[in-house]
Order: sequence, then C-alpha cells, then structure tokens
Amino acid sequence: MRDRGAGHPAGGADRRRLPITGGVPRLRVALVVGAFCVAAAIAQGCGTSLEKPNVVMIVADDQSFRDFGFLGNDHVHTPHIDRLAAQSARYPNGYVPMSLCRASLATMLTGLYPHQHGIHFNHPPPGLPRMLKMTAEQYHATRATADRFIQNASTIPGILSRHGYASLQTGKFWEGHYSNGGFTHGMTTGRPTDRLGWNTGTRQLPNGEWVAHGNGDAGLVIGRETMEPIFRFIDEQAGRKPFFVWYAPYLPHVPYDAPAEYEQLALEKGAPPHLAAYYASIARFDRTVGELLEFLEEEDLLDTTLIVFVSDNGLRPDPAQPSRADRRSKTSQYEDGLRTPVLIRWDGRIEAGEHLSPVQTIDLLPTILAAAGLSLEITSKMQGRSLLASAMGLEYLAPVPVFGAIYPGDARSLGRPSHHVRGRWVRDGDFKLVLPGAGPNPLPLELYDLSRDPDETTNLAGSPEHAERIVWLTRLIDQWWPAT
Repeated sequence: MRDRGAGHPAGGADRRRLPITGGVPRLRVALVVGAFCVAAAIAQGCGTSLEKPNVVMIVADDQSFRDFGFLGNDHVHTPHIDRLAAQSARYPNGYVPMSLCRASLATMLTGLYPHQHGIHFNHPPPGLPRMLKMTAEQYHATRATADRFIQNASTIPGILSRHGYASLQTGKFWEGHYSNGGFTHGMTTGRPTDRLGWNTGTRQLPNGEWVAHGNGDAGLVIGRETMEPIFRFIDEQAGRKPFFVWYAPYLPHVPYDAPAEYEQLALEKGAPPHLAAYYASIARFDRTVGELLEFLEEEDLLDTTLIVFVSDNGLRPDPAQPSRADRRSKTSQYEDGLRTPVLIRWDGRIEAGEHLSPVQTIDLLPTILAAAGLSLEITSKMQGRSLLASAMGLEYLAPVPVFGAIYPGDARSLGRPSHHVRGRWVRDGDFKLVLPGAGPNPLPLELYDLSRDPDETTNLAGSPEHAERIVWLTRLIDQWWPAT
C-alpha cells in the first residue's frame, strides 16, 4: 500500500499515522436475511449465494448540485468526480430532506426522515449560544443527551456489521463516539483532540476549557490532511471480510483554506471572485476522491466495491461575504440547499447512465442493503426504495413525490419535531410546494414550477390557476407527515 497526501496538488500532505480505533459497536438491530431477487443479474439466478460487496460512501460537505463539471459547470475543477459520474448510474435530481448537515447525515445513515429518527437539529437544547457558557463537562453531557436517537436506530454500518462487515467512520459524524452509529472502527470520539482549530472540530469555551464542537473532532482531518486511515483500514480488511467506509470529509466546507494553486485554477477557469475560494475547496475535495478511487483500482477492488456519492446539503457563498452561505442555499427550502446528485458505481454490475426521476437520500440505505443481498423488510418505518434495479438497467424508475422539512439549527426540546418545523415541502413532477410550519420563524407558502423556473424566482402560490394544485400537494404532504 502506498500512502498518499490529501488535498494538495502534489499529494504532499502530512502522512503521519492518525488513529483508527476498533471495538464492538452497540448493535441494536435484529435483521432478517432476505432472498432479494433483483440479484438475478448479479448472481445469474435466484438461489445463488452472493458475495457481499464492499461499500464506500463518499459524502460531500456543503456542495451545491450546481457545482460539478458533469452537471454543466465549466468553472469548477472536478475531473475525478466527473469520471466517477461517467462510470456510474447518475441521479441528478436527488434530494436531502433537510438542508442542514447533522439531520441530513443521520438520514443517510438510517434511511429515515428527521421527524422519524429525531435528529432535526445541529445542537440539542438549550442550543449552541447557551452551551458555550457551560463548563466542558456540562457541554459534553448536553451533547450526549441526543445520542439516544442514533443509538436506537438501525444504521447502515450497524446492519452491515451484524452481517459480517467491518465498518469505518471518518470525517463528519455528529453523534458522539463512532460506535453510537454502529461502526466497528472510527476516528470520531466526541471529545476534543490535542490539536486545536476548526479542522479538528475543537473549540475553546469562554472559560478557557476546550470541547469537541460535535461534528467530527479527530475525524475531520481526513481528506484535509491525509487519506491514510482509510487506506490502512481497507488493507487490513480486504480479503478478510467485506468492509463499509464512510468518507465524509470536512470538504468543501469552510474554512476555505485550499492551497493557492487551486484558487488560481478556479480563476483561470473563469470562476467569479466570490466563488474562487469555494471552488478551490471543491477541487481539493475532488483530488481526494481521485486518490480513493485510484487506491481501490490499484488494490483490484473496483469490481467488488459499491461506491455511492452524494452531498449532505448544498451551499452557495454569499457574494457579499463569501465565507457564509447565501440565504437561498444551506438551511433553506430552495434547490441550492436541498438538491444533490446521487452517483452509484459498481463495475460489472451497474449500468452507467442518467436517471432523471427524483430520488431521496432515504433511498440509499435500501439500495446498499439490496446490493448486499439483505432484506429490505428491516423496519416498517423505512420509506425509501432501492435504486439498485434501475441502476443495473433492469427496470424504469417511476417518478414519485419527494418530501422534506426545514428546521432551525438549535432545538428547544427533544423528541418533538413538529414543534420545531419551519415548513414542510414536496416536489411532485415539476412542481414544488412549501407549506408554513408551526415552529419558530415559519416559512412562507411557496409554489414553484421547476421546469420553467429552476431558480425559484416566481412564487405561484397566489395564482388562482394553481389553487387546486396547492390543495393536492398539501394533501400529499399531510399524508407523508401531518406534523401534529
């Protein structure tokens, strides 16, 4: 195995060994192994035992669907992701249910909407401003009050681990110690690291004590400084047992501190000045994706590895303050916050091509479990559908409505999502409706025709000709989640 640097044009990152710890996760899932017979194209016939694929999940952090070369952006440098897309089943109309990282990541791991898994916030009550006035012990104890939500949920790594997989957490993970999410190995512990700064998720309280911010602590160096923990884990597991890798780097998330070469490249490609640092961070992330794919190829693992790519939510920098999101992307109800491409690659099994029907990140868990030959009837709460048959070219993916809700970043209480929801939304066909919620700072009633108005500039909610459509879409939302 050759070590590689991450995020630098010449691969010259810090190559020191960083901790991955292993242990027995707290498994709470009773899983029934199913005979999933879309596997006919994989196993050449039902009844043939399947070799479980490895799974690598790549999650971009704060990257808008607009900012990929394969989706038409000529100013951004994403050659490795573009190549991955060319070799994948592509779903450009993917959606996260909430345009905020913690809630979105929890949905990817559990296949549940935020109102189901209970993690609809970044910070538990009393919220981050008041938490910053606590002692370190109080701060960490407060964060831990929300651990029960992920601990009580069936997660991808927990289910796979139950069936013989080793699973590695790296990068973004808000749920305390990696074992809370069912991982057997990981980098995040929910405690401050001995290295300070945003890149390690460690912050100083006003009283001088240091705490883990909560979004990944030691795991956040992955991609920004090194890829070696992932390569080492794969080397240890390959050929011994199937593995699951969660690669969710703190990229292209702020701080936008990519090497100057990347920013210069963005400007040379015609990027507007306020986007240059953000695009540089995307190029830095793209480089690490290339390193990961190159490693899998060198280790002759591509034929036996399912690769899933997605963003946790979108972001577009504010032209007046490029280090902050504009008001129509992250945390918002608009496409720049909610929409993400979904890529699925499995060489020799997946048919490269584009699928335009909207999909949701609740679909990722059933897709991964289907590829592993495991039953989809794990819990009746999971409302997603497997994308595997469509990705294999076996069936047309029928359009279905996609749903979500918007919440504030700080929770006032736990276990009461309907008291926090600012608005619920649905996309059905070309139309998207946003309903005001009962929580603080409710969203306005909005209706957009995305086919004619992809930038959502014209609110049709007040138009009499769309009154019946609003009634119909409202009924769909209430059937999905009445929020009472």
